Amino acid sequence: MVVSDIMSKSPKTVTPETKLLEVVSLMCLFRYSGLPVEKDGELLGIIAEKDVLHRMFPKLEDFAHTMATPDYDAMMRQYRDVVNLKVEDVMTPRVITVAPDMHIMRAATVMVRHKFRRIPVAEAGKLVGMLSLGDIHKAIFQANITDNMCKC
Repeated sequence: MVVSDIMSKSPKTVTPETKLLEVVSLMCLFRYSGLPVEKDGELLGIIAEKDVLHRMFPKLEDFAHTMATPDYDAMMRQYRDVVNLKVEDVMTPRVITVAPDMHIMRAATVMVRHKFRRIPVAEAGKLVGMLSLGDIHKAIFQANITDNMCKC
């Protein structure tokens, strides 16, 4: 079984110019943990919840000088500033992808090795879909459990 058999073929995407408020709204309302960033059909990066939340944390150098406990409430308030940024300000530009003709277990290996829950599917630099660990798990379940149950 290959990636194209089970991937989402029309993933929601955003552009580098998209405001983060729109992105985080999509994330919270539709439970997207990340979205591919593309422009003119070219995959440019990915924006994940961790990218957004990471912007709220002080840098390690800030702790090194004071050794003080951070003001967590002030950190939470920074969210209002973060959501006024654009996707290009926080996205991860180097994207690891899988190919549509890749075996799903090989794709799962890539995802587990990099600790990804989702990964873009690309062909010649163009986004053609998204694959999640849930997609892979469901396919393995169906191939091994559901199909075998029907053969009784």
